[in-house]
Amino acid sequence: MPLVYYLVLLPLSRLPFAMLYLLSDFLYVVLYKVIGYRTSVVRSNLLNSFPEFTPAQLLDTERKFYSHMCDLIVESIKAFTITQAQVEKRFVHRNPELFQKYFDAGKHITLVGGHNGNWELFAVSVAMHLPHYPIALYTPLANAFMNEKITHSRSKYGLGMKSYPQVKEIVAKKGQAPVAIIFGADQCPRLSQKPYWVDFLNQDTPVQFGTERFACEFDTPVIYGVIHKPARGHYEVEYKLVTEQPSLLPTGRITEMHTAMLESDIRKNPSIWLWTHKRWKRSRADFERSAAAG
Repeated sequence: MPLVYYLVLLPLSRLPFAMLYLLSDFLYVVLYKVIGYRTSVVRSNLLNSFPEFTPAQLLDTERKFYSHMCDLIVESIKAFTITQAQVEKRFVHRNPELFQKYFDAGKHITLVGGHNGNWELFAVSVAMHLPHYPIALYTPLANAFMNEKITHSRSKYGLGMKSYPQVKEIVAKKGQAPVAIIFGADQCPRLSQKPYWVDFLNQDTPVQFGTERFACEFDTPVIYGVIHKPARGHYEVEYKLVTEQPSLLPTGRITEMHTAMLESDIRKNPSIWLWTHKRWKRSRADFERSAAAG
């Protein structure tokens, strides 16, 4: 893996964006047209999520998604060496002022979003714009070398990357400066987790409950962030308040709210969500069997 990083990824990362998008166009042909990378997963996900779409609409969304996915690949490679000026130019934070009153009041924030747009560039840019110290929850990669390189890439301009126990310890400290804890809530929960079930994109869907659990335990306002793609190579994140008082809402309501917000944004531009992910690979019966097995 070090050889791949130093001989392939790092040299590619230093290429100008124009050349990287030529590479993206080439990858589109190879991954989509030639290999058909996960096309069965993408087609099943799109068909089940948008039963109202015509075959032409499904095909158009599929093609646009693969084009975006290839952009995402080369942009993620670029993130290894991207400069602060390049990030500022290509990733705009529309309304970070939403956080200011909570920062002034000394309140931590729970920030939740999904895999829309380019979350890697969001990770690189977020600390430049929020008054809070942003911390992303993450699970280390199995490959220690790539874990170190990717962690450094994401955190080089100020993002913290911590495990869930580390985050809880930080937030529980008295006198801790306000932090924003970032949750990605649209991945399929592990069988060992107890999910919350919602109707999401016309499907019975398990959702990780960590966002709501954390917000209620530490009484933090919940803010949802959605990433838009106004043009190739350019992204904008928009922040929306979910609730200021999570403990006053019934169990499950916060999860339902931020999941509904994500679905609404996916429907507005379905081609920039991560359709290759096997989001619905586990059923209620799978979780019930796992719970019964202990």
